[in-house]
Amino acid sequence: MATKPGILTDWPWKPLGSFKYVILAPWVVHSTYTFMAKRESERDLFNLFVFPFLLVRMLHNQLWISLSRYRTAKGNNRIVDKGIEFEQVDRERNWDDQILLNGLLFYVGHMILPQSHNLPLWRRDGVVISSLLHAGPVEFLYYWIHRTLHHHYLYSRYHSHHHSSIVSEPISSVIHPFAEHLVYFILFAIPILTTVLTRNASIASMFGYIIYIDLMNNLGHCNYELIPKWLFSIFPPLKYLIYTPSYHSLHHTQLRTNYALFMPLYDYIYGTMDKSTDQLHETSLKREADSPDVVHLTHLTTPDSIYHLRLGFAYLASRPHASKWYLCLLWPLTFFCMLITWFCGRTFVVERLCFNKLRLQTWAIPKYSIQYSLQWKIESINRLIEEAILEAEERGVKVLSLGLLNQGEELNRYGELYVERHPKLNVKVVDGSSLAVAVVLNRIPEGTTQVVLRGRLTKVAYALAFTLCQRGIQVITLREDEYVKLKRSFNSNSNSETNLLFSRSTCAQKTWLVGDGLDEEEQLKAQKGTQFIPFSQFPPKKLRKDCSYHSTPAMVTPRHLENLHSCENWLPRRVMSAWRVAGIVHALEGCDERECGYTLSNIDKVWQASLRHGFQPL
Repeated sequence: MATKPGILTDWPWKPLGSFKYVILAPWVVHSTYTFMAKRESERDLFNLFVFPFLLVRMLHNQLWISLSRYRTAKGNNRIVDKGIEFEQVDRERNWDDQILLNGLLFYVGHMILPQSHNLPLWRRDGVVISSLLHAGPVEFLYYWIHRTLHHHYLYSRYHSHHHSSIVSEPISSVIHPFAEHLVYFILFAIPILTTVLTRNASIASMFGYIIYIDLMNNLGHCNYELIPKWLFSIFPPLKYLIYTPSYHSLHHTQLRTNYALFMPLYDYIYGTMDKSTDQLHETSLKREADSPDVVHLTHLTTPDSIYHLRLGFAYLASRPHASKWYLCLLWPLTFFCMLITWFCGRTFVVERLCFNKLRLQTWAIPKYSIQYSLQWKIESINRLIEEAILEAEERGVKVLSLGLLNQGEELNRYGELYVERHPKLNVKVVDGSSLAVAVVLNRIPEGTTQVVLRGRLTKVAYALAFTLCQRGIQVITLREDEYVKLKRSFNSNSNSETNLLFSRSTCAQKTWLVGDGLDEEEQLKAQKGTQFIPFSQFPPKKLRKDCSYHSTPAMVTPRHLENLHSCENWLPRRVMSAWRVAGIVHALEGCDERECGYTLSNIDKVWQASLRHGFQPL
């Protein structure tokens, strides 16, 4: 929102929320019906193509979003280093409003202008006229309108909303108040209306002009440089005709320079060209990929989790992972992505963060959770994880933490397999089990004397049972085989064994520590008001409305953790899993030992170190 919002700031359909697309429905139905009802010689392709064109624009913008986020996460050719926060993601959520408005104007224009009926697919003169009108009146008028919008009165009421995004993303280009968009659409209508009224228009010239505007807008706000310097060396006048991402980035950081739309010519003419433009362009092109200090290695979970990644849909990524009904409409694309990741693919960078001077990255294995349960997939998954560890070693990474199922006992013995294969590794492989144990222990209500332990017995489960029994808290198991395994792991420690109990009956205890494998029948055994505290990577299914469910082991991140604007799976905003936090703390503390295999770090020491560095209990 602008500093002092003026009139016509909000979009008219804002109260409709996610149902705003309903306003297009009558036009889409009408255009489809008239096309089908009329004879072939009378059918109007332009009116029919408006809605598919809007979908193409959305896909075009989404591709730019994903590409930009991937490139800025890797770091090569990145322009601005500052981070993006959740507030910017929320502010830029309505980037599709301008596409909706554009569609409505096309439909209305077609209805009131008979010259727009039965347009040909292509006319060369229409394309030439549109190009000349854009280079002349449109670019010239935009330059002065843009400078006027930087006047204090208009800036505080309208244009400051756009400049709230100092670090721009492709969709930042269209984040303006409604009134400002109306002005821009009137301006961009000059070539379109001129060619229509002179009967030189074609479907290609009209749709192509809008795609050109989208392309250049996304290019200028993508925050990484991709226009090579040699292009301007071969044809020097080109620097007056096309801008670069670094050129427009300076407008967002310096504010009073580089006002031009897509052609820097008018900045040169009127003396508003930033003197550091060429230098920033060269510096950005020479910038190499980041060398992170800490890497968290995760993987895809459900088929639609690809849309919830930071590289997917920006707004979905900023919310805890939850199934959305409209993602069902994308099942062909989802299925195609699954096929690619099922048979091929390699580890890719998801996001970058900054913690003081520590550089952090998240990498993802292109495998889904279900694939980790398939015996014939274990070898390929282990190969991908091993390759990621070796790449981290080559890039000088200090710590690599294994997230979700990348640290399974059956898969790699909590990461020990890779250390055995490469004993000279400098990168510290961390499974984060000690901090996960500490988080669960500190969630148990004070004064608790008995807990129920249920779920697949993992390294964390064994450590929890042993620590609780040592502290005098009775641990009750509901299955005899689990009781036998836990008792055997205590190594005949009599003080601990006496606090380990087995019970087949309904439990009265209201604190349950649960892991994978908790079924519905067992949940129904719990008393009303029971607290289910997960110790697993994945949350249990919530079947009881009369009980409370904690999140999986996680901690709230400190405010000085920068560029965090996506949620980690199902966790809330600015919350990280304990396994991920453990890797960061390991690097901050400068620990020399690894935490993988069946070894654990000092639980209390790790917990206190996490608190000392600003992480807080959830």
